[in-house]
Amino acid sequence: MASLYEQVGGEPVFRQLVADFYAGVATDPVLRPLYPDDLGPAEDRLRMFLVQYWGGPGTYSEQRGHPRLRMRHVSWQVGERERDAWLTLMSAALARIDVPEAARAAIWDHLERAAHSLVNHPPADDSLLQ
Repeated sequence: MASLYEQVGGEPVFRQLVADFYAGVATDPVLRPLYPDDLGPAEDRLRMFLVQYWGGPGTYSEQRGHPRLRMRHVSWQVGERERDAWLTLMSAALARIDVPEAARAAIWDHLERAAHSLVNHPPADDSLLQ
């Protein structure tokens, strides 16, 4: 049975997904401040991770080791606002790629679970401000 990576068309599909996502990040007022000036390395890492996760080459692990997503994101305050902005941009990027609906649903399910798992900052308690 072919991997999802192979079923959707391989690297070009994930390259488009991640490029579209980072095009959104470049102008997003919530997410842009979390990234360095050069988005290229982050784009490469996300693309390699998704390619590997869905059955493509293991370049991510070869270059970076185990993904350890929570550990790698602990330096940034990721709250519900950041998670929701990330999901909004990723949803839009995912909607623009031409893949079977079952593959789109599987990719979205993974992305949504990952985004929720990376929240490491509690929501602001507005009641303390009153």
